[in-house]
Amino acid sequence: MRRINVYLLRLVFVLMFFVLGKDCWTHIFTHKGAWEPASAIAWCVWTGFAMVAGLGILHPVKMVPILLLEIFYKVLWLIVVAYPLWAKGTLAGSPAEGTTAVFLWVILPIVAVPWGYVFVTYFYLPKKA
Repeated sequence: MRRINVYLLRLVFVLMFFVLGKDCWTHIFTHKGAWEPASAIAWCVWTGFAMVAGLGILHPVKMVPILLLEIFYKVLWLIVVAYPLWAKGTLAGSPAEGTTAVFLWVILPIVAVPWGYVFVTYFYLPKKA
């Protein structure tokens, strides 16, 4: 694997740890009243992602599956939620607009992931001799 891939992975994990972590912990600590269960799940999962990203800073290649999960759920959400709203011209001003703006940053982990390594490590099944 090229050294640039390791640096890009570390950059994504640093951003996740500090930026996402700050947003998540701030939201959790300043929340008032009872939590809506689905919203609480989302915030807890995102906080978990941010904390696990700390391990990714130290061991970026070992933590690639975390980025694969992030890429999958964000791209899926953009396809099933944001795209239909955008196609109808109703995304702007909708409750999904803010999440869409944040999830479009999924391009960073897509660029950072060493796709050749992912294919060889997780999908390529060599024939046994």
